[in-house]
Amino acid sequence: MLGITLTAWNEAAETTFLWRNMCLKRWAFCNISVIPGMHSWKKYYLHRSNLESKMKSGQPSVDYTCKAIRGHNGVIYEMAYLSEKEHMFATGKVKSTVCTVSSDGTVRAWNIQEGKQIWSSPQQGFPLVGVITFPAFNLAATADTEGTIKLWHGTTGEELSTFSVSSIPSCMVACTIKNNPFFMVGTEEGSLHTLSATDLSQILYKKLFQNCGIQLSLCSPNGQWILVCPGDAAFSPKVFNIYYATQPEDDDLMISSPLPITSYCRVMCWLPAESARIAILYKNEVFHVDSFDIVIEKSKYKKITAKQITSFTLPAQQPVTSMKGFGKQTLLIAAGPELTVYSLSGTVLMAFKDHHKIITSIWVDPFHVVTSSMDLSLRVYFWKNSKSSLLTSCYNLLGGSHRWSSGFRSVACDDVSIVGIVAGIDGKDSLRAYSFHL
Repeated sequence: MLGITLTAWNEAAETTFLWRNMCLKRWAFCNISVIPGMHSWKKYYLHRSNLESKMKSGQPSVDYTCKAIRGHNGVIYEMAYLSEKEHMFATGKVKSTVCTVSSDGTVRAWNIQEGKQIWSSPQQGFPLVGVITFPAFNLAATADTEGTIKLWHGTTGEELSTFSVSSIPSCMVACTIKNNPFFMVGTEEGSLHTLSATDLSQILYKKLFQNCGIQLSLCSPNGQWILVCPGDAAFSPKVFNIYYATQPEDDDLMISSPLPITSYCRVMCWLPAESARIAILYKNEVFHVDSFDIVIEKSKYKKITAKQITSFTLPAQQPVTSMKGFGKQTLLIAAGPELTVYSLSGTVLMAFKDHHKIITSIWVDPFHVVTSSMDLSLRVYFWKNSKSSLLTSCYNLLGGSHRWSSGFRSVACDDVSIVGIVAGIDGKDSLRAYSFHL
């Protein structure tokens, strides 16, 4: 009888239904059908749990390998992962690919696990200052200081298309509608260009601000909204629906009234668990954070309105360098060397002083938080779970010697690797890549 019972339990423990439910409960979004070599939910669960455990532990050599990646001859302004997110849980060897752009006029693609360059573009006539990637389409787009936008093949580095915008680009943001990739380019003259990411054909052109440039634009997590911030305190941020920004037959964008922010916007972010909730940090004698829900009011004429949810004042402290959202009600704010977790109402939930120099960027996803600092370290944190606002501070990733480097400019993560841009003393930046063992 005992043998039969054990056999029954062993058979039950192998059922696809059980392992699939365990995966979806823990990670919510899993699709093993798109992962090469992954044929069972059990294998996926064990594989991903093992990787997650190593990322939480962070023991050098045991859990990860660190590589310094050099090749650019100038400042690295931006980087973006080109590899698709689900690749990291495939069986066998994986490859994370990151694209970087530099003042040396090149865009380059790197194999993070091997620490090697995959390809480099020819040197362009002007510094490249922006890059966005479309992993599902294996494409990268770049912008230079003279307004030239170029499209590159992700595998070969072949130049595919070129487009010139009306003035110097100040920001780029990517979106996908009905499996069609687009991106918007904001300029220093206050205009917004909507381009197809497959051939750089212009879908729409709109002047959003008169005599004022666009400082920043952000796409909502659900891909439906764009938040645009002007570079002048005399103008207020606006929000518009992406659908209308990709429809050339419409005469006008469906755009919100200016948000009630009367001071220069320092930092903005979306709250990812809400479809259209934003937080804006600005300074008016002291730092304030206001949050809004964006809605479309259906009356005789549709219009976008921003309903204010909360507002709070930050305590006197050093200037804020970065703010990110998590869940529906949580903000992470970096000021000087300190990282503070706030509720949306302004309550301090947690505070960390793991760095001893200014924090330069924050990476946030449903599992990790990683901060970069000018103390030449990255700090790795983990959320207690996907619905919790509690963080666990885990370990530092060191970036080398201050003899050669002044600190980390920024950081990015794809769940199997962490990459930071290291500012070089000689003006030649590099990457520091940490690849976790599978």
